[in-house]
Amino acid sequence: MINHDVVIVGSGHGGAQAAIALRQHGFEGSILMIGRDRVPPYEKPPLSKEYLAGEKPFERLLIRPEAFWAEKNIELMLGEAVTKIDPEQREVHLSSGETIGYGRLIWAAGGDARRLSCPGGHLDGVHAVRDKRDVDALLADLDDGAQRFVVIGGGYIGLEAAAVLRKLGRDVTLVESMDRVLNRVAGEELSHFYEEEHRRQGVDLRLGVEVERLTGEVRVTGVVLSDGEEVPCDAVVVGIGIVPAVGPLIAAGAAGANGVDVSETCHTSLEKVYAIGDCAAHGNSYAEGAVIRVESVQNAHDMATTVAKGICGDSQPYSAFPWFWSNQYDLRLQTAGLNIGYDETVLRGDPAERSFSVIYLKEGRVIAVDAVNRTKDYVQGRKLIEARCVADPADLADTEKQLKELR
Repeated sequence: MINHDVVIVGSGHGGAQAAIALRQHGFEGSILMIGRDRVPPYEKPPLSKEYLAGEKPFERLLIRPEAFWAEKNIELMLGEAVTKIDPEQREVHLSSGETIGYGRLIWAAGGDARRLSCPGGHLDGVHAVRDKRDVDALLADLDDGAQRFVVIGGGYIGLEAAAVLRKLGRDVTLVESMDRVLNRVAGEELSHFYEEEHRRQGVDLRLGVEVERLTGEVRVTGVVLSDGEEVPCDAVVVGIGIVPAVGPLIAAGAAGANGVDVSETCHTSLEKVYAIGDCAAHGNSYAEGAVIRVESVQNAHDMATTVAKGICGDSQPYSAFPWFWSNQYDLRLQTAGLNIGYDETVLRGDPAERSFSVIYLKEGRVIAVDAVNRTKDYVQGRKLIEARCVADPADLADTEKQLKELR
C-alpha cells in the first residue's frame, strides 16, 4: 500500500488550489490528487459558455499546464474514484481496488449533476453540463446536426446553455418548474429581465410547468410536460442542480445532511479529514452564520487556501467574501454577497438599457448586489456589504450617486 502525507480527493478548482496552496505555503510532504476526470485539473465555468460555444479550446481551460504538477511534485491519479474511507486506518479505497494511506485527507469531490427521475431520463441525447465528458457528448450531438433542444432548469447552468445554443443557431425551449427563472438565487427584477432577454433572443420559455416524461425508444425524441403538451426535440440539456458527492465520507461516519458539515477551519467530524467547495456545509458569516453550501469557484478556491494554511501551521477561520458571475449573450452578471433572507430590493438603473443593478437589503442593511453590465456597482457594492452598511433605498436607487459615497 502506498502512503501520502496529503491525499486530495477531487481534481476540480478546490482540489487543484489545495495542492497549489500547500506548495506555496512551504509544505514539503508528498501530495496525491485523485480525480474522476481523466484529464488534468481544468476550469469548470467555461464548459457551459466558451467551451460549448467553440470559442475556447480545452487546453486553455487547464488550471495549470500539465507539466506543472510534476514540477511541483504533486502526483495525479486520474480516472479513479474513492469508494470507501477508513478513518481509523487513514486509508482510502479506490474503484480500481487499490488502497492509499493518508496523513491528512482533503475531500474536494464537489457534486454530481442531478439527474432526471422521470421516465425517459436515461435515454441517449439527455445531457448534463457538469464536466468535460458531459459537454463533449453534447458537442457530438451538435456536430451530428441536432437542431431542436429542450433545456430543463432555469438556473444559471440552464440559462447559460440556452444562450450558447441560441448563439449556435439551434431551436431552444427552456422548461422551468417554478414561476420564474433564477427563482432560488435572485429577486424578481433580475428574473424577469433574463426572461425577457431570452425570449428576445428566441428562446421559448415555459414557466411553472413540470416535466412528466421523456419520449423515445433509444434516443430522446420529445419532452412531455405536465400540461399535456409534448415538445419534440433532438436532444435535452438538464440543469437542475447538483447532488453533493459525499457518500464515502458519510458512510465513514462524517456528520452532514446537505453535503458534509465542516468547522470554521474546514475540518469534518473525522480526524485529519477536511472538506472544501461545493460539498462542504459551513457556517457562513455573510449569511449570519447559517450553515449553507456555496457552489462557486471563489468558495472552493478560498476554502482550499484555508485548509492549506492550516496544514502548514497558520490555522485561521474561513471568512472569505462570496462572489459569483454568469455570462449570457452580451450580458455579464456579477454578484457580490449572499441575498439569503433579504426583505427588500432596490433597482438601480434601467433594465431597458441593459445596464443595471439589484441591491438586496435585510433590515435596511446591504447584503448582496446583482450587477448586470455594471462593474462599478459590483465593486462598490461589495464594499458596502463588507462594511455592513445601512443605506436609504432612495440613495441606493439614485444613479447620480456612486455607491461608495454611501459608506
